[in-house]
Amino acid sequence: MVALDNLVVTMALPSIRADLHASLDQLEWTVNAYTLTFAVLLLPAAVLGDRLGRRRVFAAGLTVFTFASAAAALAPDAGALVAARAVQGIGGAAVLPLSLTLLTGAVAPAKRGAALGIWGAMSGLAVALGPLLGGAVTQSGSWQYIFWLNVPIGVLMAPLAMRRLGESHGPAKRLDPVGLGLISLGLFALVFGLVRGNSHGWGSTGELVALISGGVLLIAFVAWESRVTAPMLPLTLFRSRGFAAVNVASLLMSVGMFGSIFLLAQFLQTVQGYDPLGAGLRTLPWTAMPVLVAPLAGPVSDRIGGRPLLTAGLVLQAAGIGWLGIALSAGMTYGSMLVPFILAGAGMGLFFVPVASVVMGSVPAQLQGVASGANNGIREVGGVLGIAVLGAVFSARGGFTSGTAFVAGLHPALIVGAIGVAVGAGAALAIPGRRRGTDQPVASDDDDSAQPQVLVAV
Repeated sequence: MVALDNLVVTMALPSIRADLHASLDQLEWTVNAYTLTFAVLLLPAAVLGDRLGRRRVFAAGLTVFTFASAAAALAPDAGALVAARAVQGIGGAAVLPLSLTLLTGAVAPAKRGAALGIWGAMSGLAVALGPLLGGAVTQSGSWQYIFWLNVPIGVLMAPLAMRRLGESHGPAKRLDPVGLGLISLGLFALVFGLVRGNSHGWGSTGELVALISGGVLLIAFVAWESRVTAPMLPLTLFRSRGFAAVNVASLLMSVGMFGSIFLLAQFLQTVQGYDPLGAGLRTLPWTAMPVLVAPLAGPVSDRIGGRPLLTAGLVLQAAGIGWLGIALSAGMTYGSMLVPFILAGAGMGLFFVPVASVVMGSVPAQLQGVASGANNGIREVGGVLGIAVLGAVFSARGGFTSGTAFVAGLHPALIVGAIGVAVGAGAALAIPGRRRGTDQPVASDDDDSAQPQVLVAV
């Protein structure tokens, strides 16, 4: 449910725009408000679970997510919808990481691998079915039902979790409220400036204040995290060449993927004239391809390591997005879009299969939990930036006034997305290779994090 809400709203955006008279800025925030709060709060929510009880925080997150879903369904205007989506992200950030921890403790070791595989498959299925389900629900009822569907699930699952799941706590860890505040405000200011740049003027006082303050706050976050004894994000992780490279690749992959899907979902309906369900079905060659690719790519990754698959996956995604950026036209047939959709989807599958093992193999064992959380958060931030940046490029060159205007903005936006993913492929090449006979990538000789470290980290 939580993973689904990343993409389920994409096919409903044209309906939301018509019903709530939303601007492009507000449509971007409908997606970004959820993703941004979700990304920033993943690590703090895990710390709260360790301190206050994982079951308790998990159930509280479900409750917040459920009430916020009802508020989104009842939203009278775009501003209220954006606010409800932000609160949804807060709840989702508590649910997703703690669900994995609770699952690990609730299942016998002999069955844990299968259980974690099902957990991962559900996340992948949510990505694949998000646009399709969103389109089907929007067409058969209204966009509000996308959010109403969450309510009975949350009402059932929150009390069930309190009754049936065992409580557990983690090692005592301190929160980093200063770091949380700096990165939250910095990312918000930066995205706020990017989203409003075209409509308010890039040189206007408000835009300059937003962009500059966002940059200053993010620099302050880095400075603070390098000094505090219990950082939200231990910057020593980035001394590992593999960890730094895979996170740059993850960030840029999300920039291209989320930004492109955000615009293409609207292209299929606004320009091509498909209904929400029809548009959702036509994105399946992209979004569902990872489900088909993963079983084939997994054994290959075990044999040759993650770097070749990550690089190949990003190259395929860049090729698919770039193809669409060059070839799309208002009268383009769906058959002409099918091959680049498949390329981008296959590339996404090749990327997702090895990314977790590369992250885990790039850091010491005692930091693998925070490394995984950091990678997930960075991917979510990439999605926020992708929608903001590609949306800004789109609105600078085109708009919703006609199919021709839409395509005029879509071309450069997709090209920018493809370039970003291609740069991510270059970053993936910097990941250290795997020594023969080992299962994990190895650090380079100058990789400080390959040595044991004692850190207090969330």
